[in-house]
Amino acid sequence: MIDPQVLRKAQLIMLDMLIEFDAICKKHQLQYWLDSGTLLGAVRHQGFIPWDDDIDLSMPIEDYNEFLKIAESELSSDIFLQTSITDKNFKFDYIKLRSNKARIVEFHEQESDVNYHQGVFVDIFPMLAIENTEENKDYYDRTLKAIRELSATSLHTPDGKDDPLTRATLASSLKQMHQGWEYDHSKVIYSGEMPDVAAWFDIAEVFPLSTLEFEGLSFSAPKNADHYLDAIYSFDYRQLPPEDKRVIHAHSIELSP
Repeated sequence: MIDPQVLRKAQLIMLDMLIEFDAICKKHQLQYWLDSGTLLGAVRHQGFIPWDDDIDLSMPIEDYNEFLKIAESELSSDIFLQTSITDKNFKFDYIKLRSNKARIVEFHEQESDVNYHQGVFVDIFPMLAIENTEENKDYYDRTLKAIRELSATSLHTPDGKDDPLTRATLASSLKQMHQGWEYDHSKVIYSGEMPDVAAWFDIAEVFPLSTLEFEGLSFSAPKNADHYLDAIYSFDYRQLPPEDKRVIHAHSIELSP
């Protein structure tokens, strides 16, 4: 059980990371938006879900790639840019911003010989826009299912088998379907780096981006947050779940002195 005061301090460290990231994006005119549990927190709590222990963001693939180019020179010394290149033992394909001020051990890591950076984190996912067809939806669903099966063991891939070369091939096939952001009837999709929900969204309900309050500050969000969350979650996210379903990912959190 995580001490609520420790969790809150970790959340505020992550909030500082989000503030820094937001400033970099504004400086370089990069688009991003709150995603998943962070977007849900903004809608339902105007901040963190009380038991949440990370931040989720998404970026158009072009902005994501540009951020990768500038991040190490722009980020403060409090934040480590974690990729499979900057951290050779990190077996995942998306970006994490890791804090140097607090360490988190997730439940799937507690019995593992983990030797990558384990700072509390902000996840950043690259997004694509593809033609809205039934064939594309079927291919996307099947591809994300295969990527999950071939991804290293994590919260979302408890039985994953790490196969980075095949994952890269599958993700590349999705990127070849990307048609840019100017088509009104496209679907916005996760590009495969994050082996999670194969949700897709109406582009006209994502853009132009809006803002939402999160912990007393304003951050970028999809134009229609309800549409976005309805596509991700099968339950009524507007209602608080029962107490036994309020699950934290962390086994432990340690704050630096």
